Amino acid sequence: MSTLAEENYLKSIYHLSMGDENVSTNQIAAALNTKASSVTDMLKKLADKALINYTRYQGVSLTPSGQKIAVGIIRKHRLWEYFLVEKLNFKWDQVHDMAEEMEHISSEELIDRLDKFMDYPQHDPHGEPIPDCNGNFKSSELKPVSTLELNNSGVISGVRDQTPSFLQYLEKQELTIGKKVKVTEIIAFDHSVVLQIENNKEIHISREAANNLLIAL
Repeated sequence: MSTLAEENYLKSIYHLSMGDENVSTNQIAAALNTKASSVTDMLKKLADKALINYTRYQGVSLTPSGQKIAVGIIRKHRLWEYFLVEKLNFKWDQVHDMAEEMEHISSEELIDRLDKFMDYPQHDPHGEPIPDCNGNFKSSELKPVSTLELNNSGVISGVRDQTPSFLQYLEKQELTIGKKVKVTEIIAFDHSVVLQIENNKEIHISREAANNLLIAL
């Protein structure tokens, strides 16, 4: 069985690699806010358990066993986020840290029952896909609002930036998951965007916000 620290490393490597790229020690250290020397020590332990492929100075990748654990942690995290928002009425900017703790619960039966209880949700409150019990993700083609052309529209389906401040900003602007938006103006000066939402209300958002707000066409 993996320790909490080991699971955090495996999850971090998975996110950094996007599933198929080697990750450097410095990247992991930055992501986990720790020293490179501490990362090296942990990588050796994970390699000894055959959870990663590790050769010094050549980067790190997950073995099939390591990837299975990482995807399982991600599955639990996103299911708990969904539960906290949909069943306990927390806001989407409040649940990440709580799910970080709950993702380490080891009972697979509990997680499978939780999944069934919620009728097998496919996306968490931030639009991220939830892997099924076999570790499979449903593919989704999401694009940043910034890529839309004038008069194009789509449905808000995810966010790149999941920091509480950005999520609070989106909620205040009524730009939440499931809302349909239409680009009514693109400002040439700074590439900011004017969006039309329900009741023909228009909202002006920055280029950065438009880059971090994802839609399904």
